[in-house]
Amino acid sequence: MLTETTVGAIVAFAALFGLMIGSFLNVVIYRVPLGRSVVSPPSACPNCGVAVRPRDNIPVLSWILLRGRCRDCGAPISPRYLFVELGTAVFFGIVTWWGMRVLLPVLGDAVVAAAFSLLAYLYLAAISVALALIDIDTHRLPNRILLPAYGVSAVLLTAGALLAGEPGRLLGAAVGGAGLFGLYLLLAVVRPGAMGFGDVKLAGVLGIYLGWLGWGQLAVGAFGAFLLGGLFGVVLLLARRAGRTSSIPFGPWMLLGAWLGIFFGEALAAGYLRLYGLA
Repeated sequence: MLTETTVGAIVAFAALFGLMIGSFLNVVIYRVPLGRSVVSPPSACPNCGVAVRPRDNIPVLSWILLRGRCRDCGAPISPRYLFVELGTAVFFGIVTWWGMRVLLPVLGDAVVAAAFSLLAYLYLAAISVALALIDIDTHRLPNRILLPAYGVSAVLLTAGALLAGEPGRLLGAAVGGAGLFGLYLLLAVVRPGAMGFGDVKLAGVLGIYLGWLGWGQLAVGAFGAFLLGGLFGVVLLLARRAGRTSSIPFGPWMLLGAWLGIFFGEALAAGYLRLYGLA
C-alpha cells in the first residue's frame, strides 16, 4: 500500500504537471477555434506580435511578475490565462488523489493498470478544461479535440482493464459510450437546434469513461448534466439574463455532470437505491 507521504508527493507532482498542461491548454483554447496549429508558431503577444520569451512563459509565475501585461507593449494579458493554469493544476491534483484513494484499490492494487487508467482520466481532465472554455467562447465543441479522445480513451482504458484482469469494464465502457451517444443523437434529431452534434460526440466520450467505472457512475453522470444544466437555465431565466429561446452552451454542464458521476456516482447511486429500499 502507498503511504500518505507517497500519495502526497504524487499528488503534488501531478499538480505541478497540471500547471504545465494548463499553460498548453491556453494555447489550445485560443488557437483551435481559429483552425491554427497548437505547436507552431511560438506563442506571441496578439497586440504587438512579439514572441513570448521563455522566461515569460513560466506558468503562473510569469503572469504575476509581469503584472498581467506584455513585457514589450504593455497590453493587458487576460487573467483567464492564470486561472486556467491554476485551475488545471488543482484539477490534476484532485483527479490524482481520487485515483490513489479510489481507483487503485478498485483495481486490486494493480499499480500499472491503475497508472494507465489514471492517465486516461487526467487526459479527460485536460480536454474538459479546453472543451468547456471553447464551448463558452464559441458555442462549438471542435472535432480536433473530440475525435482523438475516442482513440486515446480506448487505448488507455483498455490497457487499464486488461492489466487489472477486469475485461468486463470494457463492456461497460462500450455500453456507456454507445448509450449516451445514441441518447444525445436522438435528442439532436428530435429537437434540432436544442442539441448540437458536438454535444453528441462529447456524450460518446463521456459515456466511455463513466461506463468503464460502473453503472452508478454512468447513471449519475448522465442525469447530472441535465439537472445542472437545467438549474442553470432556470437561474438565468429568473435573473432575466436569458429567454426561453436563448442558446446556452451545454458542453460545460455535460462535463461537470460527468465529473460528478466520476467522483460521487457510486455513492449517490447507492444512496438513491437505499432510499427507495432497492438495495
